[in-house]
This record gives sequence, C-alpha cells and structure tokens, in this order.
Amino acid sequence: MKKPHVLLVFLTRFEESMAMLKGVAHFERTHHLWTAFHDDQAISETDPRWLRSKKWQGVISRHTTPLMAQTCAELKIPLVDLNDIPPYPGVPKIRPDNVGIGHLGAEHFIERGYQKFGFSGFGNNSWSCERRDGFVEAVRLAGRECSVFDVEYPGDSTPFWEEEQIDKIAVWLKSLPKPIAVMACVDLRAQQVISAAHASGILVPEEVAVLGANNDTVRCELADPALSSVAPNAFQSGYRAAALMRDLLAGRKAAVADQRVDPVGVVTRHSTDVLAVDDRNVAAALSFIREQACRGITVGDVLQHAHASRSQMERKFRHYIGRSPQAEIRRVQLRKIRQLLLETDFPLKRIAELTGFEHMEYMCVLFKRMTGDSPGSYRVRMQDKLPSPAPAVATPTS
Repeated sequence: MKKPHVLLVFLTRFEESMAMLKGVAHFERTHHLWTAFHDDQAISETDPRWLRSKKWQGVISRHTTPLMAQTCAELKIPLVDLNDIPPYPGVPKIRPDNVGIGHLGAEHFIERGYQKFGFSGFGNNSWSCERRDGFVEAVRLAGRECSVFDVEYPGDSTPFWEEEQIDKIAVWLKSLPKPIAVMACVDLRAQQVISAAHASGILVPEEVAVLGANNDTVRCELADPALSSVAPNAFQSGYRAAALMRDLLAGRKAAVADQRVDPVGVVTRHSTDVLAVDDRNVAAALSFIREQACRGITVGDVLQHAHASRSQMERKFRHYIGRSPQAEIRRVQLRKIRQLLLETDFPLKRIAELTGFEHMEYMCVLFKRMTGDSPGSYRVRMQDKLPSPAPAVATPTS
C-alpha cells in the first residue's frame, strides 16, 4: 500500500516553527505512517492551488488561514492547525497554554522578591491577552497589582512603528515605581521594552527586569542585556499534531478540539538575573559588575563607579543580595566560564582571557573551589548530557 501524502506548512525562518517541525519529524521517524512534503515558504497559506495540486491525505499547518481551512474542508482533507489564534469550526487545534505562560512569568519574578509588576502586550491579539491575564492573575494571587500597557499590533514590525513604540513605552516606564518586573507578551515586545529603558536611562535589570515569551534564541541573545524568556513546548506541540494526524487518517475524531500545551519553563538570561533592589547605588554596582566582571575589574573599580565607600557597599550588598561585591564578581565570571566551556571548544587559556583571569591556573583553582569540578571534567560531563540534534524534515518525500 502507498503511504498517505501529508503536507507540512511551516516557515523555517521562525525558530518556534522549526521546533514544531522537529516534533512532527520525531513522531514520523518512530511510526513511518506517511510521506511528507514541506511547504517551507507557507505558499499554501494564501494560494489554494497548492492544496489542489496534489491529492493530499492530510495537512499540518503552523500558518493556517481561513482560506486554507475552507479549501481543506471543500476537498475533505484532514487539517491540524498549530496557529495560535481562535479555532476554525471543525478544525482541531494545538497551541500553547498562554495563561500558563503568563503564570510562569509572574512566578519567576515573585521568586526574585519583586513587589511591583507591569505587563506590555498587543491588545488586538487573543494569545497576548491570555498571557496578560495569566500574568495579572498570578500577581494578584500574590496580593499585588499590575500596570498594563497594551497597544494594537499592526501585523508586521517596521522601523517607523518600532521607533514609535519605544517612545511610548519609555513614557510608560518612567511613570512606574522602581524596581519593577515587566513581562512582555512576546520577545519582540520585550526587546522594545529594553530599548525604551536604555533610551530613558533606566537600568536593566537592576531597575526594570524584563521577561519575554517564546524564547526566540537569536532575538533573546541579540538583546542587551540578553533577554530571559518563557519557553513554550513547541516540540511537544509538533509531536501531538503528528499523533493527531495519525488518528484523523485512521478515521478517528479529535478527542479535544482545542488542545493546550504546557510551557517548558523560564530560560533565565541577564535581563532578569537579579534580585529586586531599591537602592540606586547597589543597582549601579550590580549593573557595572554584570557588564565588566569578565574584564578583570576589582572591588575598587566597583566602588568608584557606584560612588560608595567599601564598608557601605559591603553592608548593602550583604543586605540586598546576601554576598559581598567580590563574591558577585566571581559569580558572574563563573557563569561565563560555564557558558564558554559548554558552548565553545576554546582552550582553557583562551577562556581565562575572556573571563578576566591573568593566569589560567588560578581560574582552574577557583572554578574547582566553587563548583567541586575541574573545568575539563565539567566540559566533558555536560557535553555528554547534550541531546543529539534531531534530523530535520526533508522537503519532497522525506
């Protein structure tokens, strides 16, 4: 018997789409139920001729439109929709638990001692409103209130719109009490919040901690500071979509018409990697350490930048973050060493240079004292734990 032909509609320029596609591929690799054609430019989104050009037995789409849903219904092709918008009648949908994403964001900030909260999103998108409502609900359950700043999203980000948004967000940020924790509906919006803070002379994360959602890795790493983000489980969404397509091809109906997938958790980067501190001197010192620790700075450099005496700064650091300025410098250096050991194949001498150590031997001694592991054994042990990359779904007949 010939295998069914399934059309996969995923724009590969989006990281979330690629993760979903890997989930689909993983399911198919273990079940071998169909042959797939990957519409990696999502032409089927607007051109129904693609759907009519071949006798498809099923369609899994991240970019479902009313036209696509209508065409599939006319041709009696089972369609599984992964687009995070309200469902089309008769079309089973799998999407993130957006309320859960908002809850996770609030809990991330509450654990760091924040008392003041804000949320910025797109009021004309249901997924953004769900994330906002989850965040506000969790904040209120903790006995706090939340300032909300929503705008209408035009559907595409242009330089003019971006500049306009940064100006508007800056006005909002200036009106908020500090320190404050702000979650944005998506990483794009969070990046705008960070840019608005910079334009206003507001320290991130010391005065405004910023959290995004979707964990678009490239966008998060390009932000300055690197952006923390709530990660949805896109791989699981793709896997479930493939399992659902198996059932539809077998003539079984979807048990749940609108499935929600729990988020993985918060990926913490610099933009929220701080405790709530309402002292401007300490905030300035923490910002300086975060930016300069790997350049070999001393506590004296920190004191000069923050305009404080050693005894005063020692006392304030222990009160607010529970450690000395020197220990905070070492903590930031240690985090960078771990990152370089895990993500690069640089020799230890080069890692020492990049993290502010004049002598590689001293860096190794310090690393083992603080972690109980040598840099070399840590690198081997952690790289052994990394999962093997899943093979991508090929275009025609993978």
